[in-house]
Amino acid sequence: MTDPRSYQPSKDALKDRVILLTGASDGIGKAVAIAAAAHGAQVVLHGRNVRKLEGVYDAIVAAGGPRPSILPLDFEKAGPEEYEKLVAALDQEFGRLDGLLHNASMLGERAPIEHHDVAKWMRTMHVNVNAPFILTRSCLPLLKRSPDPVILFTSSGVVSNPRAFWGSYLVSKWASDGLMHMLAQELENQPAMRVNSINPGKVKTNMRLQAYPAEDRSTLPEPEAVVPAYLYLLGPDSRGVQGQTVNAQ
Repeated sequence: MTDPRSYQPSKDALKDRVILLTGASDGIGKAVAIAAAAHGAQVVLHGRNVRKLEGVYDAIVAAGGPRPSILPLDFEKAGPEEYEKLVAALDQEFGRLDGLLHNASMLGERAPIEHHDVAKWMRTMHVNVNAPFILTRSCLPLLKRSPDPVILFTSSGVVSNPRAFWGSYLVSKWASDGLMHMLAQELENQPAMRVNSINPGKVKTNMRLQAYPAEDRSTLPEPEAVVPAYLYLLGPDSRGVQGQTVNAQ
């Protein structure tokens, strides 16, 4: 397998691929969206903040990439009808989906279990586990229309190294990786469908700042540093990689 950390995509590595990226308004999602478009992808930008999504849209267009689409949706509040409308919009505009990146995530509360706020726990589990499940289930018919579909979940270092006081975030990431492995096996008879997870590692993001407010951020890589691994897993060069958790660093 190619080392995703040193992957060097060709200019048209993602040419004509339709890729939906959740949490595309900032951080890693924004960096991956801009890079994917630069390599030819038709990106669909998801997020809650329309103004930020429009900023990503403008950056892609200014760089000469394919004109992206914007799909605002709040995973905390969305019900079945909103997901149906999202999929209907994708179907009408593109007729298929070649890639789905589950990047949107919530840190939640870092606290001992005995003091963890129940409502905050439920919100974190919903955004980090339930929403990716619902979105994946809703988008599978569109993904199956692609000749080379990819589903990519986001893992975390707390999965391989669980530790105290990480609360619902740790549990949700374990569940997310479990969902990935289960789905990869369920779809093993459809060899074109690739399902994997990616662990971005330590990156200078707003969520990282929430988790480690006293950390020296000058020591952290920018989101752009981990983009090559994402492009590798979202593109055709990763054919054959299935049911894996890949480290971006």
